Formats: sequence, structure tokens, C-alpha cells
Amino acid sequence: MLVVACPGQGAQSPGMLTPWTEVDGFVDTLTRASDVTGTDLLAHGTTSDAETIRDTAVAQPLLVATALASLRAVLGVPAGTALPVAARGTVDVVAGHSVGELAAAAVAGVLTDDEALRLVAVRGAAMARAAAASPTGMRAVLGGDPDEVLARLAELGLVPANVNGAGQVVAAGPLDALAALGDAPPTRARVVPLQVAGAFHTDAMAPAVEELAAAAAQVSPRDPVVTLLGNADGAVVRDGADAVARLVAQVARPVRWDLCQATLVDLGVTALLEVAPGGVLTGLARRTLPGVETLALKSPADLDAARDLVRRHAGTALTPQESTP
Repeated sequence: MLVVACPGQGAQSPGMLTPWTEVDGFVDTLTRASDVTGTDLLAHGTTSDAETIRDTAVAQPLLVATALASLRAVLGVPAGTALPVAARGTVDVVAGHSVGELAAAAVAGVLTDDEALRLVAVRGAAMARAAAASPTGMRAVLGGDPDEVLARLAELGLVPANVNGAGQVVAAGPLDALAALGDAPPTRARVVPLQVAGAFHTDAMAPAVEELAAAAAQVSPRDPVVTLLGNADGAVVRDGADAVARLVAQVARPVRWDLCQATLVDLGVTALLEVAPGGVLTGLARRTLPGVETLALKSPADLDAARDLVRRHAGTALTPQESTP
């Protein structure tokens, strides 16, 4: 049983799309995505520097477009052909971390690629504006006693915005509180700054929720045809309207990737393919999903291995209605 995982913000890196331009159809797919989002994603993925693609309004559309285009490359689905048609019966489960949940919704058939891209353009711009309203950010807390980590965040007025499992919690809040966390971290914990511009998945993003809700109201979602997990609680999402409501609400709510991984265990997943730009979610899976084969799609050099993984593990999915967790 194969799960496709779609990474979230912070996974981007300068030049990450350069090798992908040699893959048949990839440039066409990114060009179409650029037209939909009103942002030159191909240029941002090949020539823009780290500071440029750190901009939330750039990073989020870039990540969703890259996730969808790289999965199309794995499955051999050309631009303009409905992705869920190929994914159904091949991809057994799909989940996305934070903004990656928009890509996951398109893979599952809740949204079309274009709908997901239009929504992520609104989401990224709205979150960038919300982040600019106050000096906030995010830091990964790696290791330490979980209770002590949460107590330290509460002491500093910080929010555990991402609970990722494998001893990783992402703290979000004011920059001065994050600096204090770095100066005096919990025992046996390490604090690492993240390449994001604000306190995402906290109440600081409330204005962005309102903007995204207005855009989402123009979409007519469909029920998933591939088992879709919600990153707020790891639950199987069976209803299209519920999936879109979750996409809107999660902008200001914590991501519980640890619960998504627990559901993957319950479902009996045997392999995880993290689409481009892969790496972060694969690393978490290796520490929390023992016995599950993992592969991070980092470049076209990984395509043959990804296709082999799909061939060996795909096709045992339950329908969303049959999935029990």
C-alpha cells in the first residue's frame, strides 16, 4: 500500500527545478501553473535566489506546482490530463504537510490542479500579508522531553504549530520569544530556525483564513477518489466540502503530522513516496514508520526508483469510504 506525501513550506531550495526542465512535459506543466497563479514559477524554481523563494507568496505556489508536476512525471500523466484518473488505483493514500495538503487534495480529486493552484496563490499572498503585520517566525525544536518542550513553549507564549513526530515540534510566535527559546532551549533539545516568514498555523494567520475562505467559496469540491488524510488530526477525509473547509482552517491551526503517520500505520501502508522537493517528510517517516519503505523524489535521477516503488507497492487501496481510521 503506497502513500504519496506532499511537502510543505521550507522544502524549497534555489535551482531545484533546473534538472526537471529536461523531463518531457515538465516545462509545459510549470508554464501552465505559472499562468494560473500569475507567478513565473519556472523562473523562481531555476534562477531565483534563496531570499526570493523564501517569500511566502512565491514559495507556496512553487511547492504545490512542483509536487503535482513531479507526481505527473512519475505516473506519466501529461499536462491537461486529470491527475486523479491516473492516481486512482495507483496511489493508495495521499497526505500533505501544511501547504502540501492543497497538492494532496488535487491528487485525491477534491480539486483540479488549476483550482489547487488558484487557491494556493491566494493562500500564499494572504499569509505573506498577515506575516508582515508583526515580527513573527518559526523554529524547529528537535529532541528533548516532549512534556518539557511543550512546557517551555507555553512559558514563552509560543505555539506548537507543527507536531511532526520523531521528536520534532515546530514553535511559532514573536521573534523575541523565539530568540529566548534558542538561547535557553529545553534540556537535550536543539532549536533550528526555519525558512518561513511568519507564525504560520497560529492565530496570527486569522486574516489569511478570511481571504482563503472567500476564494474557496468559489470552488465546487468533489469527494476524494483516493484516500486523503487531513493534517489537522490525521483523519481520513471522505467529503469534498469537509476537505476544503479543512484546507481553509488549517492556515491558523496546528499541523499534526504525527497523527497522520499514526493513521498510515493503522491503514497498513508499506511504502511512502515523497514528491519533489522531497526530503523532510521522508526523514520523519524513516524514524517513525518502521518497516515502511521510503523514497524522496529529489531530482529526475530518482524517477526510475520512484516508478519501481509504485510498481511494487501500489494498488491495494481501500476506497475513502472503506478506510476505517
